[in-house]
Amino acid sequence: MANSPQARKRARQIVNRRALRIGQRSAIRTAIKKVHAAIATGDQEKAKLAFVEAQPIIDRLADKRVIHKNKAARHKSRLTAHIKAMA
Repeated sequence: MANSPQARKRARQIVNRRALRIGQRSAIRTAIKKVHAAIATGDQEKAKLAFVEAQPIIDRLADKRVIHKNKAARHKSRLTAHIKAMA
């Protein structure tokens, strides 16, 4: 357990940040799942729209360092490749 006031504050901040990031990770997973679901239906236009909605979420969380920038790039690249393969 934290003994100094600074350590106690840091412990409180970590709990709050972790709760926030859990929600943010959930949002990115949901956005990616929506794109995969649209790809599974076979409708390329629907998949493109879902990707356009997911892309800023992925970028935003990479900027906030919730996920690594390379992981964000990998997700976007793979989703784009899946959408292009539908044509």
